[in-house]
Amino acid sequence: MNSKRDDYSNLSRENLIEKVQTLERHVKQLQNVLSRGKSEERAKKRKEARPFDFTKYNTRHVALKFLYLGWDYQGFAVQEDTEKTIEHELFDALNKTKLIESRETSNYHRCGRTDKGVSAFSQVISLDLRTNLLSGVGVKAREGGMAPERPGDKSKEINYIHILNKVLPKEIRIVAWAPVNPEFSARFSCTKRQYKYIFPRGDMNIEAMHIAAQKLVGEHDFRNFCKMDISNGVVMYTRRILAVSIDYITDGHDGYQLCELTIEGNAFLWHQIRCIVTILFLVGQGKEMPQIIDELFDITVHPRKPQYTMASELPLILFDCEYEDIKWIYDQENMKSTLVNMQRLWTAETTKATITKRMLDKLESTQVATADDGTSCVAVQSQAECIIPGNKTRIYKPLLERQTCDSLEERLDALAKRRKIQSSFPIEEKEEKVESPKTAGNVTLLKKDDDAFMLTAPGNSLISVSVDSLEDS
Repeated sequence: MNSKRDDYSNLSRENLIEKVQTLERHVKQLQNVLSRGKSEERAKKRKEARPFDFTKYNTRHVALKFLYLGWDYQGFAVQEDTEKTIEHELFDALNKTKLIESRETSNYHRCGRTDKGVSAFSQVISLDLRTNLLSGVGVKAREGGMAPERPGDKSKEINYIHILNKVLPKEIRIVAWAPVNPEFSARFSCTKRQYKYIFPRGDMNIEAMHIAAQKLVGEHDFRNFCKMDISNGVVMYTRRILAVSIDYITDGHDGYQLCELTIEGNAFLWHQIRCIVTILFLVGQGKEMPQIIDELFDITVHPRKPQYTMASELPLILFDCEYEDIKWIYDQENMKSTLVNMQRLWTAETTKATITKRMLDKLESTQVATADDGTSCVAVQSQAECIIPGNKTRIYKPLLERQTCDSLEERLDALAKRRKIQSSFPIEEKEEKVESPKTAGNVTLLKKDDDAFMLTAPGNSLISVSVDSLEDS
């Protein structure tokens, strides 16, 4: 007992806080596991009371387009320690409406994941849903099923939008659906993704930000503009940005104009947009020159990312996901219902913002005594400062003079050592077993087979990575 106390007494304040936070997360995770167990038990009882015979229906491969306000959610993807995720709500609705038997058998794909607090206007998932039809695009006859013998209308499709929106939270709305071919994947069939980031102008130089933003266009190594995720197999950081723009979307003065950063690309890295926003803000504030983008792209000179705080998640929106040859089906009544729902949310949020602005107008027009016995209004333009959280230092330290994170090669080498992987592997054997190696810095990604990759880190350390783990965030 005393030795345990001694162990804790030697820890720093930061380490103690980290341990307490870890324990709190474990407690929360256990509470959610117990809660989920009770929920599953209740669901099982309901299922036993009213069994649903899925064998009477075929399935249909469809794409669902939906929006969500993610401010009060812990992210899109399901998590073990919380049920407050968009994906949990979606599958809860799909199960309640008996559109799927289970997630595991639904052939489910998502276009992308969004982090805690991030919203989306055109998120897309693809999966197999229960269908009334016997044939048509995406319809799959259930093996051993009895759909042809089922009584009732087999020519009119289920109104997916209507029944899902009836049970989904008001912040999540299905907007459209489309029947798609069985090989369609919301993730792999996506040809372009568009993100938007809303922010107030404040005292920033938007023209300088625009100059810096145009340097992002094209194919570059973005390892200094994201959070590295090598534990999930992301080792290639080259991405292509198709277009970037910054536009004013509201009128105003004294820094209250709202601006919209729009970035389009094929795929994005974890936290890439929010890291880009931080760098652009530093340029807009005059703390960095637009050329800092070119410097950070040069991984030969700067292989390690400078330490900086990424921008807030609140203003970020996954705004569009584009696909070829897909015809979305919208429903007039459901669209009207969605508009009414969103207008109510808009009214609540806009009322709060307007009350705040009216107070600001009055405060900014108030005459305040000055040191020379006169009076004047206090002028402040710090509307954009809170977008980058954290304490602001009195003296700014340029990015390239800051402490840096570990390089990709250093991270891979550390990961290989943790996994106790042997570092020797003959080059001749590599050439016989792999094709088309791709290189990023000192890291080589080697295609091993259709389901997995091998990559080499410094010292020829080998790490196996599944294809599924290479998903863009």
